[in-house]
Amino acid sequence: MDSSYPQETFHRTTFEPSSFWAKRRAIVRKNTLRTQLNILKSTGRYDAFRLKWHPAYDDGHKALFWDSDVAKWLEGACYFLAEEGDEEEDAVIDHAVKELVDMIRSAQWKDGYLNLFFTVVKPGQRFTNVRDLHELYNAGHLIEAALSHQQHYKNNLLLDPMLQYLELIHEKFGPGPEQLHGYPGHPEMELALLRLYARTGNRHAYELAKYFVTERGNSHGVQGKHFYLIEAQKRGERPSDRPDSWPTADSYWYEQAHKPILEQETIEGHSVRAMYLLTAVSDLVRQSRIVETDPTQLDVYKTACERLWDNMVNKKMYFTGGIGAIDQWEGFGIDYFLPQSTDEGGCYAETCASIGVMMLAERMLQLDLSGKYADIMELALYNTVLGGMSQNGKEFLYENHLASCPARPSKREDWFDCACCPPNLTRTLGILSGYMWSSTIQGNDVTISVHLYSSATLTLDVGGQKVTLKQETNWPWGSPVTFFLDAPSSVNVTINMRIPGWAKPFEHGMLWEVTPSHLNPFGGFQKHYLTMSPGYTSKLGKSPMMLSFSPASFAPRMLLHHPATNQNTLTIARGPLIYCAEDVDNNWVQDHFKTVSISSSAKFEEIIEQDDILDERYVKIIVPGLRRLDTRLYAAIGYFPGYEAGYEDYLENQEVDIKFIPYFYRGNRGGRGHMRVGFRRLDQAVKLLGGGTWRP
Repeated sequence: MDSSYPQETFHRTTFEPSSFWAKRRAIVRKNTLRTQLNILKSTGRYDAFRLKWHPAYDDGHKALFWDSDVAKWLEGACYFLAEEGDEEEDAVIDHAVKELVDMIRSAQWKDGYLNLFFTVVKPGQRFTNVRDLHELYNAGHLIEAALSHQQHYKNNLLLDPMLQYLELIHEKFGPGPEQLHGYPGHPEMELALLRLYARTGNRHAYELAKYFVTERGNSHGVQGKHFYLIEAQKRGERPSDRPDSWPTADSYWYEQAHKPILEQETIEGHSVRAMYLLTAVSDLVRQSRIVETDPTQLDVYKTACERLWDNMVNKKMYFTGGIGAIDQWEGFGIDYFLPQSTDEGGCYAETCASIGVMMLAERMLQLDLSGKYADIMELALYNTVLGGMSQNGKEFLYENHLASCPARPSKREDWFDCACCPPNLTRTLGILSGYMWSSTIQGNDVTISVHLYSSATLTLDVGGQKVTLKQETNWPWGSPVTFFLDAPSSVNVTINMRIPGWAKPFEHGMLWEVTPSHLNPFGGFQKHYLTMSPGYTSKLGKSPMMLSFSPASFAPRMLLHHPATNQNTLTIARGPLIYCAEDVDNNWVQDHFKTVSISSSAKFEEIIEQDDILDERYVKIIVPGLRRLDTRLYAAIGYFPGYEAGYEDYLENQEVDIKFIPYFYRGNRGGRGHMRVGFRRLDQAVKLLGGGTWRP
C-alpha cells in the first residue's frame, strides 16, 4: 500500500492537547460534525439515498452535489472517529455513518451505477452531460469516503460498491471505439482513482485516471472535434444554452479543457477544478515512477504542473493564499488581476480552492522538496482555509473577500445550497497532521521532512522498532521549535526542516539558529529546507534541539502588491498570518475602510487578546492611520466616494488608530460586516483625494 497520502499518514501524529491545532480540531469533533449532520438531515441530504422524491428536486439542478456533500461529511467523520473522543457523541456519529453506508449500498443499481440525481431526478440521462452535471465528481468523493471508511472500520461495506461502480465507469470511458472519449467537467474522480489504486492495486483505477488526465483538452477527440462539443450537440444544446459560468460559447478553459494540459501556459478557469486536476496530475507523475515501465513519458506533466503553479502563485494569488478573482466562473482572471472586493472589480477566493492549493502543494512536495510549495501550503492553511470555519465550528465562509462592501458584507453562514466548503473543511482538518510532515523508510534509513510546525508527535514503525519525533512550539505566534527524537541506535534518521520564506535574518545574518551549538546541522540547506544528517540526529536523544527564528520574523511587516496589479495598498502580516481590520474593533468606520489609509513607515503596537471560545491568546496589531472625510457629504451618504474638483474645502483629515486582527479570526464577534485587508498607501491616498501631506 502506498502510504504517502495525508489521508493515510495522519494517524501517525498526535497533537498536544494545548496546541493551536488541537484546540481547533477538538471544536470540529465537538461541534462541527454534529452540526453538519443535523443540517444534512434537515435539508434532505441524509435521507436522499432512500431514493424518494424531495421538494428540492423541483428546483432543477439544486441537488446535483448531494452525493458529494454526504460523502465528504462521511469521510471526515471516519477520520475523527479514528481518534479517542467522547463515547456518547461518537456513538451518534458512528450510527449515522453506518446508516448512511447502508443507504448508499441500497441505492446502487445492479450494474454498479450510483448517483442520486440521475436515479431520482433525471433517470435515463446518465453520462449524457459529464461536462456540467458532476456525475464523476460525485463518484470521486464517494470513492474517497469509501477509502476512509475502510481504513477506520476495517471492512469493505462501502468500498465494494465503489469498486463495482469503478468497473462500470472503466467500461464506459476510454479510447475504445464503443467508449466515451470524455473526462469529468469537474475534476475529483482522477485524484480519487489514484488513491484507490494505491490502496487496492486495482489497475483499472490507475488506467482510468491516466486516461482522464492525458485525454483532457484533446480538440480532436471525437469525430475530429472536442468531446464537450459533440456531447452538447447530442443533447441538442445550442450555443445560447451555454452555462451561466461561460462568458462565451465553448469556454472550455472553465474546465481546464481548452488545451491538453501539456500545452497550457497559464492557469485558467474555475479555481477549485484547476487545483483538483493538478493535484491528480502531480500524483499521476509520482505514481507513474512506480507503475510505468517507462515513467519518463509522464515526467513532462511535472513540468506542466510547475509552470501552472508558478503562474498561479506569482500572478494570480492573493496574499491570503486565496485564488480566484472572478465571481462569474468562480476562478482566475488575467495575470495580476487581484481586486479586493466585489465593488472594486471582483474577489472570490473560494474556501475549497485554498483547500485545493494545500492538496496540490502537498503533492508537489512529494516530487520536489522545495519551500516554495510548503510556504504556500502554510499560507493557505492559516488564512483562507482556517478562516473558512468560525471559531465555534458552526459557521462558514464560501467566499473569502479581502474587503467587504455594501453588496457583500463580511458575514458567515451556517450552510449553503452548494455546500461543498463546510464538509470539505471537516475532512481537511481531520487529516491535517498528514500535511505536517512526510517520511520515507528504506530499511533502517528514515527521512522525515517537516513542512509545518505545531506541538505534535510523529510515530513511525521501522521494521518493528518505534521512532518518534516530537515538536514543541507556540507557532504561529512565535518560535522556537524544539525537537525531541527517540530512535534506536540502529536506525539512521535524517530530518529536513523548512525555513519559511518569510523568515528574517538575525543580526549575524543567519535565517535560523540551532541550539545546542554542537547540533548545528551541516547536512545542507537547499530549497529552504535545512537538513540534519544522521550524525547529528543521533545526538538528539540526549540533547533536544531548538530551532529558532529571529524576532523580526514574527514582527508585523508590510506587504506591497506587484505594480501590475494596480493595487497600491499595504497589507499587514505577522509570521504566516495575514491581518485585517473589522468594524468590531473600529466602530467609527462607515465605508468599509475605503477612505482609510496607512503609511509604510507607520509604527506598530502589539497587544495580546483572549479568545474565549478556544481559551487562547492571539496577537492584535494597532497601526496609526488617516481617515479622509468630506464634511459636507459624509453625513448624507456615509463616505467620500472620490475626489472632485472644488471639494478641497470640505476635506478633513482625521487621525485614527486602526486595530487589526488575524484574517482567519474575522466574522466571529458580530459587527456590521465592515472588513478590509489591504489599505491604501497614505501618500497615494493624499494625492488622489487632494490636500497636503500627512505623517502618522
